[in-house]
Amino acid sequence: MSSGKSLRKRIFDIIQIGNKEDIPSRAFDIFISAVIILNILAMFLETFDFPQSFIDICKITELVTVIIFCIEYVLRIWTAGFLYPHKNNLVSIGKFMLSFDGIIDLLTILPFFFLDGMVVFRMLRVVRIFHLFRINAQYDSFNLIKDVLLERKRQLISSFFIILIMMLAASLAMYGAEHEAQPEVFDNAFSGLWWGTATLLTIGYGDIYPITITGKIIAMISSFLGVCAVAVPTGIISAGFFEKFRQSENSEKKLHDIHEVGEVLCDKKSGLTGKTIYDIRSDYDVQIYLIIRGELSIVPTDNIRIEENDILIVNSRNLVKEEKKEKKSGKKH
Repeated sequence: MSSGKSLRKRIFDIIQIGNKEDIPSRAFDIFISAVIILNILAMFLETFDFPQSFIDICKITELVTVIIFCIEYVLRIWTAGFLYPHKNNLVSIGKFMLSFDGIIDLLTILPFFFLDGMVVFRMLRVVRIFHLFRINAQYDSFNLIKDVLLERKRQLISSFFIILIMMLAASLAMYGAEHEAQPEVFDNAFSGLWWGTATLLTIGYGDIYPITITGKIIAMISSFLGVCAVAVPTGIISAGFFEKFRQSENSEKKLHDIHEVGEVLCDKKSGLTGKTIYDIRSDYDVQIYLIIRGELSIVPTDNIRIEENDILIVNSRNLVKEEKKEKKSGKKH
């Protein structure tokens, strides 16, 4: 490897987020996190009525941090070929720039140069906060949230769809009940939708409220339904977190450590991924009762291959007893 390519590879390893084994890379993660927080803090403090000297310090801090973001963005473009090793250099750069990380990096930089321009660029300053997601995306906390949302996405979509239907129904019912009594407040269906959102999602702004008996009855029913509706996705996510936590507790447990019924998570560390049920039974002398694969429960047969993140319900105590019985019966004969 040439010295230029070697340098580029080393820079890629350092700026690549989440490489916990590499001390310079770990230090860079901490440094860029601190820079992001400083940038957001400076942007936040600029909105207060502080003395001009303090505001100037905030502006200088923002300028310095944006320069660091620009340097980081250029380095990521320069090393994009290592991110997509099977693509040519131009394609790798294009894929990075259109990726989530690349778009967030670009939107983090652009607003600084267009602060006095269109409103949309001034609003894009908020996007800098999402830069923190890129730091956290490589660590367990963010991955846990992401995995829960992905695994429960069907239930969550169904619950959100139910909430949407309830909001539309409540808004139309309230518009029909209140339009004649207060036409300036409930002047169209969107006014009812605003009221329905505030009520069903238990926000309760109170800027729009019913004054008729029918409207008050609809409001009471909607409030009770809103409490129930909000609890549904909350319960789904809570159950997902509990299941993931239970899986993580068992992830360090190996098959040879189990002497009774237990769960084993087949992650990369387990060494079970790709093996058949027959292989696992033979190698570890365990009885496998069930395979949990996502939302599926699979009855184990010898030719089924284990996939990553499968959960095995196993028992080795029964096999130990069976072996003892067989030995005793053999001695008697």
